[in-house]
Amino acid sequence: QAQLVESGGGLVQPGGSLTLSCAATGRSFDDYSIAWFRQAPGKQREFVASVSRDVTDTYLIHAVRDRFAISRVNAKNIAYLQMNNLKSEDTALYYCAARRGPATVMTTLYDSWGQGTQVTVSS
Repeated sequence: QAQLVESGGGLVQPGGSLTLSCAATGRSFDDYSIAWFRQAPGKQREFVASVSRDVTDTYLIHAVRDRFAISRVNAKNIAYLQMNNLKSEDTALYYCAARRGPATVMTTLYDSWGQGTQVTVSS
């Protein structure tokens, strides 16, 4: 299984930007689809975005589609979530996850998870 470590979270004002990183250790990073999830206090973990193993397919939920972008660099074993025009409702603990096979929105189908990085959007 891939070992994942997220970074890049922090406190940002509404309208600001952050870039989250998901660094993977282990072999064969390009065997894994990568997804970002988030969990706000008192809420269930929510799928946000995914990128396919070969980077040809990306998917983002409607709420972030025109503000966030997901990418990956397989040669560096790293994936990113670029977040622009952040809103208070984006406040959550953000996780990256990996699975062998196609990306999916289903939390239970991911094999590996990072520890999460906190994003707080507040003035």
